[in-house]
Amino acid sequence: MKLDESLPRSAFLLAFDLRKEKLSNRGELGYLLRAAALAELVMGGNVADESGRVRPVAAPADPGPLQAAVWEQITNSPARSWRHWIRKDRSRAFRLVRDELEAARLIRVERRRLVLFPVERITPRRPYLSRRLAERVGRAIRGGQPVDRLGQDVRVLAALATAARLKGVVPGREWREHRGRAAMLAEPVEPVATALRKNVEAAARAAAAAG
Repeated sequence: MKLDESLPRSAFLLAFDLRKEKLSNRGELGYLLRAAALAELVMGGNVADESGRVRPVAAPADPGPLQAAVWEQITNSPARSWRHWIRKDRSRAFRLVRDELEAARLIRVERRRLVLFPVERITPRRPYLSRRLAERVGRAIRGGQPVDRLGQDVRVLAALATAARLKGVVPGREWREHRGRAAMLAEPVEPVATALRKNVEAAARAAAAAG
């Protein structure tokens, strides 16, 4: 996928609700971005699963800002679970990818203050990129063609979008219909997709319990 050159950037652009002109799933987006960075490290052979924990293998050659940050954390910490690395520093993950896309002029960030609090409005400069991503990922999830014939980036992005239940890709009531397909899509990065799904589900339960 050459649309935006990395899984975290793709995931950020995929999260735009173009009808409402804003990001959807804002609360879960940090999880998705961290998972996308980890998935890219898995696909690059930089990290691997070892009894449910992330093991560093080889430094990435030319990582994006978020991938570099995740790699540095993994290599400078004791072995931790996939869920730990997806939960960690989600706000920073959002800022890193946001700033990367803003510098590339793929998004517009309008900043202002509302009383004492900073407020920002983020919109895509090239909405067709988000629309094209949503179309390709939606087809991958719904089963437009065999999983083994999909490009790996599209396949993995579809798996992560499903795990995060990203709005705008597949309507809310359809997620359960595609569980089997999602499991096949996720095979190249199964520990990441599973950890992302569990983190998102745990966050939803916590939010519901809080009222």
